Amino acid sequence: MNEQHGYDVEDLTIGMSATYGKTVTDADIVLFAGVSGDINAVHTNQEFAATTAFGGRIAHGMLSASFISAALGNRLPGPGSIYLGQTLRFLAPVRPGDTVNATVTVKSIDLRRARVVLETVCRVGDTVVIDGEATIMTSSAARRLAKASSTS
Repeated sequence: MNEQHGYDVEDLTIGMSATYGKTVTDADIVLFAGVSGDINAVHTNQEFAATTAFGGRIAHGMLSASFISAALGNRLPGPGSIYLGQTLRFLAPVRPGDTVNATVTVKSIDLRRARVVLETVCRVGDTVVIDGEATIMTSSAARRLAKASSTS
């Protein structure tokens, strides 16, 4: 582990996984709309949203996707990791009151470059609402040791 208690690339194994869960509130949606600037009425106006195919308000897809970032940055690989890329497929809506569980699972590891590819899946209950893949750069104990020995 690194000094921030995140996993070094050498600590990871294929199949390791972690989950971050969050119940989406009305306040989360309103705050995300304000921060992102996405004030689309399907997220912010119940009367309008009721006339859409969703039949009511839904959370921003990127709000739900941000829980993947929380799982990666706080759990696996954790603190010290840097997002390099993410693919996303939005498969089902998330509504106010839904609990989203974002699970990340290590698919491949490049020790030399300290890169990790993880499967990313968000679920509400048994329903997959988002799936994709993330590429992360993480810390490396070998690099820290090499740097420390070159400065001494």
